[in-house]
Amino acid sequence: MVDLTALLADLAAESEQLDALVADLPPEGWERPTPAPGWTVAHQIAHLAWTDHVAYLAATDESAFFASVMAAPDPSRLVEDGAESFLAPPAALLARWRSGRSALAGAVAAVPAGQKIPWYGTSMSPTSMVTARLMETWAHGEDVADALGVSRAPTQRLRHIAHLGFRTLGHGFAAHGREVPTVPVRVELTAPTGGDVWEFGPAEAADRVTGPALDFCLLVTQRRHRADLALTATGPVADEWLDVAQAFAGPPGDGREPAASGVPS
Repeated sequence: MVDLTALLADLAAESEQLDALVADLPPEGWERPTPAPGWTVAHQIAHLAWTDHVAYLAATDESAFFASVMAAPDPSRLVEDGAESFLAPPAALLARWRSGRSALAGAVAAVPAGQKIPWYGTSMSPTSMVTARLMETWAHGEDVADALGVSRAPTQRLRHIAHLGFRTLGHGFAAHGREVPTVPVRVELTAPTGGDVWEFGPAEAADRVTGPALDFCLLVTQRRHRADLALTATGPVADEWLDVAQAFAGPPGDGREPAASGVPS
């Protein structure tokens, strides 16, 4: 079982790594376009700040959280409108993100054992909420790094994202309107540091996904197209999964085009 205190420390470290990328950016750096259409670096940070805010509401005041959901003028644009609403000049936006993620960490740590936190269409344990926030922080950090032309060294924190990617196999199929498979899938990933292999799923499963943990995390967060990754799928279910994998909640994402197409990945 994942220790919540250790998980919160990993989320803080992931946030601090991204914070270091943007803290000293000049104003024009915040306006750089990222691979997400229409989103600048500022939009990426505003999105994280907004999501931390609504997660804080969910953990501390369910009524306020549900009121924010009902108040959304266009549910289909909830994410986009949330990011837009949190945009601010760089210094103010950075301060908002910092204070918000700190408040969320304290709120989640205070959730009584066994209590679930409401979320969009579901509810989550505190550890699941923190894992989701870590996944989002890393994924949007990739977008920022791409915009700035920076290559980030992968860390062992990717294990949390890889595990979430494995656990959301069924969600990926369902989000794309496909039948959720009952066939088990084995995932074996080479850790980013050292020679460890991260293993998920039954060892005897015929359907398998193997490759670098970084590539798997890029796939399940839809930050790269499978054609640009060194992942191998064995079996029809595993192969189809790599087309629909989605570790984040909500409707199916558009994903990224293969790099060979000339579209930024």
